[in-house]
Amino acid sequence: MSRALGTSAEPVHGKLAVDFDSRRIDAIFAEFNQCHLPGAAVGVAVGGQCIYRKGFGLAHMELGVALSPAMRMRIGSTTKHFASLAYLLLCEQRESSLDDTIGKYLPELNPVTRNVTMRQLMGHVSGLRDAYDISWLFSGTGCPVSSAELLSLYETIDDVDATPGRSWSYNNGGYLILSSVIERISGKSLEDVLRERLFVPTGMSDTMLRRWDTDFIPNSATLHTSVQPGLFHKLHLGTSFSGEGGIVSTVDDLLRWLLHMDAHTVGNARTWEMMRVPLRLANGTRTEYGLGLVVSDYRGVGTISHPGGVMGGNSQMLKVPSAGLDVVVMLNRSDGLAMSLVNKVLDACLPSLGPARKPVAGWKLISGVFRSLTTGRVIELQVKGDQQIVSLDGYDLPFEPIQPEALGPTPEWTFLKQTITLRRGRDGLTSLKLEDFGTVDDLVAVEPAATGRMGSIVGRYSSVSTRTRVEIHATDAGAELRTHGAFGSAHFHLQSLGHGLWKAKSQSPIPWGGILSFDEDCKVFHFSSPRTRALHFLRDATRQ
Repeated sequence: MSRALGTSAEPVHGKLAVDFDSRRIDAIFAEFNQCHLPGAAVGVAVGGQCIYRKGFGLAHMELGVALSPAMRMRIGSTTKHFASLAYLLLCEQRESSLDDTIGKYLPELNPVTRNVTMRQLMGHVSGLRDAYDISWLFSGTGCPVSSAELLSLYETIDDVDATPGRSWSYNNGGYLILSSVIERISGKSLEDVLRERLFVPTGMSDTMLRRWDTDFIPNSATLHTSVQPGLFHKLHLGTSFSGEGGIVSTVDDLLRWLLHMDAHTVGNARTWEMMRVPLRLANGTRTEYGLGLVVSDYRGVGTISHPGGVMGGNSQMLKVPSAGLDVVVMLNRSDGLAMSLVNKVLDACLPSLGPARKPVAGWKLISGVFRSLTTGRVIELQVKGDQQIVSLDGYDLPFEPIQPEALGPTPEWTFLKQTITLRRGRDGLTSLKLEDFGTVDDLVAVEPAATGRMGSIVGRYSSVSTRTRVEIHATDAGAELRTHGAFGSAHFHLQSLGHGLWKAKSQSPIPWGGILSFDEDCKVFHFSSPRTRALHFLRDATRQ
C-alpha cells in the first residue's frame, strides 16, 4: 500500500531527505492508468520499507487482466548484475578469479577471445564482437536460436571491435560467454546456480531464469510491442537468453533484492564493493559501469542501477543510497521508457536534488552527415519534431545541447559518456568532434552522393567469420539489403548518406540497422552499428 498523502521522511543519520506524496507518483503514471492497454508496475521503498506499489493498465490485452506489482515480467539486462554476482561467488570459493581468461574455461572458442578476462566481460570493455547483435542484425528475429548456437559464433569470429580495455561498448554476447563459464565451473545450469545461490536465499520466490519467450510461465504478464500509436503486436526476439537478459521477476521481488543489497547475506563485502566500482579504460576514463551495475548520478545525487530492455517492454531498478530510496518500474509495452519514469519519481521525491539541466539559449536544431576519416564512424544529426536526434553508426538516440556548441545524451543516457562538439566554418557546420569515453574522433561533413550510384553496389557479399551472406538489389523503392545469417534472414532498406555511405534500416518493427561503408570500387564494404564495428564483407565475384 502507498503511504498516506503528503507525508515525508526526514533525513536519518545524515541521509538525504525524502519528501513522498503518492499523488505525485500517481500523476507520473497517469498515462498508463487505463483499462484497455498494457501499462506499468511500480514500487518505491524508503529505508527498506515499501511505501508505494501499484499496477497501471493491463497485464494482457487479450484477457483484460490488470497488471500487478506481483506479476512476473522480463527484466532484460537488469539480469546482468545477478550473473556477475554468481561468478563472484565462485571467486569467493576460490574456484575462479576476476582476471581469469576466457581461454582457461572455453578453449574451443576462437583465439581472439582467449586473453579477454572475466572482469573485462562484466564491465563491457572486452572489445569482442557481440554475438546477439550479429544474430539479430543478420539472422533477424523470431526464429529459435539456442544459447549454444549463439556461442558457436565465437568459434568462427576471428576479429574484434577493439583492443580489450581500450573502449566501452555494451555487449550482450560477453554475458553469454560469462554464463557459459559459470556453467562449466559449477557443473550446473545457470538456472540452478541463480535459484540455489541467489533467489532462494533472498526470498525471491517469483524470480527465475526464463530462457525462451515461447513457453508458458504462471503469473506472467504479456509483452506488447508498439507498431503504431495504440496498436500492439505480440513479438519475440527468438533467441534463448541467459545471464545477459534472461530473468523474469516482479516489482515486489526486486524491492526485496534492493533491500538485500543494503544488508546482504549473499556475497561478502568485497564482492559487493567490486560490483559497485566502475572500471577504468586504458586512457584513464572512468566508465560509470562496474561489474553488472551502472554507478552514476542524477542531478548531483549518486545512484546505483541497471535498466533492461526487451521486445515489448523495459524496466529500471535504481537505488539512491544517500536517501535510502529504492525504485522499480517495469513496463509491458515498448512505447514508454522506464528509465525516464524513474527519473521523474526521483524528481518528485528528492527536494534536495541539484538543478536540472537548463535549455541552452538560442539553440537551433541541426541536421547533417559526418564521417571520421580515421575510424570510419558515421554520425547523422537529425531533427524529429522538436527533438535533436543523433544517429551514431545507424542507431538513433536523443541528445540535447549541453553548451552553446556541444551536444550530450539526455539525462537517461548520461552514463554513455559521449559528447559531440560542433565546429563551424564560413559555410556553416563543417565538422564534429566526438568524445567517446575519453577517446576523441574528428568527423567531417559528408556531401550528398551523386545520383546513379545505386547500381555500383548491387551484388552479393559475404562475411565468412560470421557465416553471413548478403544481397543488395535495386528496386523501384530504392536499394534493398537482404541478409542470410547463421540462423535466419533479415531485410533492410538502404538510404544513401553520401559517397560510398548507406544507412541500413530494418523493415521489421524493431529499429535494427547500421552503416555500410563501401570502398571505391565497391568490392568491399564494412558494416557498423553501435555494437558492431567495421565488420568486413567481400563481394562474391562468382555469384552476381
